[in-house]
Amino acid sequence: MAVERKPTFFQSLAAGGLAGTAVDLLFFPIDTVKTRLQSAQGFVKAGGFRGIYKGVGSVVVGSAPGAAAFFSTYETMKHSLPLHGQLAPVNHMISASVAEVAACLIRVPTEVIKTRMQTSMYGASTSSFKAATLVLKHDGIRGFYRGFLTTIMREIPFTSLQFPLYEFLKYRLSIHLNRKPLYAHEAAVCGSIAGGTAAALTTPLDVLKTRVMLDLRDPSKQQVPSITTRLRQIYVQEGGKVLFAGVVPRTMWISAGGAVFLGVYEWAVHGFMSP
Repeated sequence: MAVERKPTFFQSLAAGGLAGTAVDLLFFPIDTVKTRLQSAQGFVKAGGFRGIYKGVGSVVVGSAPGAAAFFSTYETMKHSLPLHGQLAPVNHMISASVAEVAACLIRVPTEVIKTRMQTSMYGASTSSFKAATLVLKHDGIRGFYRGFLTTIMREIPFTSLQFPLYEFLKYRLSIHLNRKPLYAHEAAVCGSIAGGTAAALTTPLDVLKTRVMLDLRDPSKQQVPSITTRLRQIYVQEGGKVLFAGVVPRTMWISAGGAVFLGVYEWAVHGFMSP
């Protein structure tokens, strides 16, 4: 079996940016449907199937730098930590978790704008730029990080499931095929399985994140429920099944998105590494 070359920091940066932009633009409509299903105002009032590309402007701005930050951090950590062999899954969990925190510093502000645009919280004709100015006007810079903690709470369990499973599936498939690295479409299948599994299991955290980002109350002027209180309120007032609202579109888009995201990344990074 051939020895797999390690991508450089800048190769991971460029490949990650390309992968993130590809998946976010391709599957944006499914993400919009998922967000509206999770909205407290209900799917129809949040917009139904109308304007399913609302908020795509913020995604165009944030996708590439967010994904680039993730993969450059992940690859650097993965090859730097002295955890190999049986400890490889721990390596992948730690690397992916640190990478998610780095990515969320970029991703959360665009996610706040995107989520509010998808549910028409600033009106049907408001642009992403106008929504950003409204957030800045009413909440300041802090408003762009509304839901940062709940996003981290969602992303770390998600990525701690997705990436160890992804790396394990790639490892087993490369042994089966006696070939390394895998082709992009083979890595894409591994990414799809890993992403779909992690997405379904972490849907309650995604529902919680959506509700926090859609809450327009000012924490400095009004008492806003804590994360645990908010979770309990959803369960008591709306029922346990609401915690899995949007699980089908979420699993569909992350399963398909995982194939594109990781497939494009593997294709791009090995393309950049070619002589």
